[in-house]
Amino acid sequence: MSVFDIVFVAVSVLVAGFISGVFGMAGGMVLIGALLLVMPVPAAMVLHGVTQMSSNGWRGVVWRGFVDWRMVLRFSAGLLVASALFFSVRYVPDRAVVLLCLGSVPFIVMLAPVPAMLQVDRPWGAEICGFANAVVQFVAGVSGPVLDAFFARSMMDRRKVVATKAACQTVAHFAKLVYFMHAGSQIGTASGDLWLFGLCVAMAVAGTSLSRSVLERLTDHQFRMWTRGILFVVGAIYIAQGLRLLYLR
Repeated sequence: MSVFDIVFVAVSVLVAGFISGVFGMAGGMVLIGALLLVMPVPAAMVLHGVTQMSSNGWRGVVWRGFVDWRMVLRFSAGLLVASALFFSVRYVPDRAVVLLCLGSVPFIVMLAPVPAMLQVDRPWGAEICGFANAVVQFVAGVSGPVLDAFFARSMMDRRKVVATKAACQTVAHFAKLVYFMHAGSQIGTASGDLWLFGLCVAMAVAGTSLSRSVLERLTDHQFRMWTRGILFVVGAIYIAQGLRLLYLR
């Protein structure tokens, strides 16, 4: 990687960590889009997984008093069921698949009729969220929009949303790392420079730490309004990019 690419990746991780720290969502979508500009898909997925595990793990530590551990366990149960089904599959997506999946999920889930929408705080909502999260994770490599959409309509306090999602995402990204390594995308193919992983972990922690004061100033109404707006804008951009890649094939 060139010096410009390294700086670009580091800044992208810092910004994504900050966005995720404030809204508990969308940071992963921003980061994977940035990584795909300078890396092949398998490398981007592995680096994304390591970085997001660090960012979400640290966010969970920062807000540990607000984590709903019962919901995390229910989410993990659904994720494990999907993992058992997919672990025999070795599938690595291309850029168009990743971008189209990323962009479409927020619109599909968040625009669904309210009675049909399974929120994470409803009965079986967390389990179905975990299952759906893993399915999209293993098919497209990134599943943040699924988790984002399931939490976006919940009536949980913003700090509880951020903290609980951070714990769920840590588990989900660990599952993604294991899956992609099993599918043949070993860490050795990601960059060849382990120090890059260390740099990204440090930037993820820094971005997360910087976000706390901003989250404290937001009201719950502002929090929900901004999260939905960010999801739709980023989703639209990724759909456009994915369609462009399909057109150029």
